[in-house]
Amino acid sequence: MMARIWHRLPLILALVVLAAVVVLSVVPALSAGALDQDIMLSTALPDADHPLGTDALGRDVLKLTLAGARTAIIGPVTIALGAMAVGLVFGLTAAYVGGWVDWIISRVVELMLSLPTLLLAIVVAGVIGGGYWTNVLVFVILYAPYEVRLVRSGALAHINDPFLDAARLLELGPLRTLAFHLFPVIRPLVGAALFLDMSNALVSLSSLSFLGLGVSPQDADWGRQLSDARNLLFDNPYAAIAPGVAIIVTSIALNIVGDFITEQSEKAER
Repeated sequence: MMARIWHRLPLILALVVLAAVVVLSVVPALSAGALDQDIMLSTALPDADHPLGTDALGRDVLKLTLAGARTAIIGPVTIALGAMAVGLVFGLTAAYVGGWVDWIISRVVELMLSLPTLLLAIVVAGVIGGGYWTNVLVFVILYAPYEVRLVRSGALAHINDPFLDAARLLELGPLRTLAFHLFPVIRPLVGAALFLDMSNALVSLSSLSFLGLGVSPQDADWGRQLSDARNLLFDNPYAAIAPGVAIIVTSIALNIVGDFITEQSEKAER
């Protein structure tokens, strides 16, 4: 029993981390006062009132980091779900219909995959002015081709299975066949991809915020917080360490859960 728990310890810790991030994102009261400024306490070192000290504007680093959990979970979840929705529609359609429909979808996907995702997002955000939800929409569009290719590949592996032949003989219709017969067999693949996408989206959104192309200065965000604190390493290093560790730990937790889902789906197929 203990050996099994020890083997699953990374997964347990990952779930605890993600649960904490979710709770912080939906219960703002836990980080109340995070944006309150007190210039007299600028770059103060940790003490009883401020366990991680303050940043250049006198904001409590711990509260600011906790408040940043909201943008760290809402945006990545939206990107992952949005991109996967597009991937399911076009990926399943390409695999099921085939022919010229599959050819057109595949060529468009290949064209979009040839573009550097983060660089293109930086250019688009710079041209249209950036903003958190603008960046989310941009990443939904840029992540979608990866999901189309993933879903199409997963569906093609089962496209000639007997249960689909039976569905065609019964004339269930394409929509019902795709939704109730083909989608369930690739559901573990979709679940794993969602968590991996959330991890990538978190890092991507934080990168744009770090460059000043994400959230507005008055909002809490780990990327923005890290950018504001990069010159404080010799005054209060915790101002930069806290958001950096938060990004890394959350990203690793999402990857661990995604890897676990992939592992379980592979065992089920054997």
